[in-house]
Amino acid sequence: MCKRLARSFASVGWRCDLDAVRIGIDVGGTKIEGLLLGDDGREIARHRVATPSAYEEVLQAIAALVTNLEQGAAAPDRATVGVGTPGFLQPGRGVIWNANLRSLNDRPLDRDLVASLGRPVRLANDAKCFVLSEAIDGAAAPPAGLDRSRPDVVFGATLGTGVGGGIVIDGRVLTGENGAATEWSHTTLPFLNPGEVSPYGCVCHHPGCIESFISGRGLEGTYRALGGDGSLGAEIARREAAGEARAQKAFGLYEDRLARALASVINLVDPRVIVLGGGVSNNPRIFAGVPKLLEKYTVARDLRTTIVRAAHGDASGVRGAAFLFSVEP
Repeated sequence: MCKRLARSFASVGWRCDLDAVRIGIDVGGTKIEGLLLGDDGREIARHRVATPSAYEEVLQAIAALVTNLEQGAAAPDRATVGVGTPGFLQPGRGVIWNANLRSLNDRPLDRDLVASLGRPVRLANDAKCFVLSEAIDGAAAPPAGLDRSRPDVVFGATLGTGVGGGIVIDGRVLTGENGAATEWSHTTLPFLNPGEVSPYGCVCHHPGCIESFISGRGLEGTYRALGGDGSLGAEIARREAAGEARAQKAFGLYEDRLARALASVINLVDPRVIVLGGGVSNNPRIFAGVPKLLEKYTVARDLRTTIVRAAHGDASGVRGAAFLFSVEP
């Protein structure tokens, strides 16, 4: 796979390290998953453990995963290690911030992992890792003959219980001066209609934020506001597919709100591709309906930006973490 990737990258000016053995770690609220990719790009091993509550135990769990993965590949201390985390690393303060795994907040996770593992470690927000994976060899992989006269921009969003976002430019994750690039979901939903209010209060405490409208909880709250029961998103999707009018109306509102949120991204960074993942993205009507609504809210006309479903699904986050060391401009 990596040789194929190298040819693809060469055609668009990127470089892929064929000799690296790569480990990706995805730190989640309930599990920590580790993935080992061989020097030919094959998945060699994958392990997961429950996420401990204490910070020191999180460090130990990550170190143990790295050791176990390397032993399985007979490559001790040779693998690069990339880690996807909730929240983001603030360069100025040198600590993780805004993580829903609260034990990570205000902690120098990168420095502590370097000390624990005895090698360089790269960190990125888990949603950014998701987008990197899809931009390298997933649904947003660069096509042959890509026009290099302008930067290649890929945006991605994870539409789950919460909402994450990420931007990859020419194969590199955009983090920003403060580490907070693409905390897009905690800005106000554009083009709010009179009387339009969030279905629930987001943890960011900003009324009307994007996440509160287009997360799974946002869909569920919209369904309740229309007189529905407390069903979860998967059940609402099943009812929508079965023709229930209330569920169809809830999805119609959801699609318009998602179109407004994505239109703000197009108006700002004009990506080639927008990749969607997460549980809500499993409903195919989103990929049929949202593109038709975008030009109501974008400045550009005859949009060439495409909206696609993630190719690697739940594996994209940990794969993207592994690729944090793989692609250089």
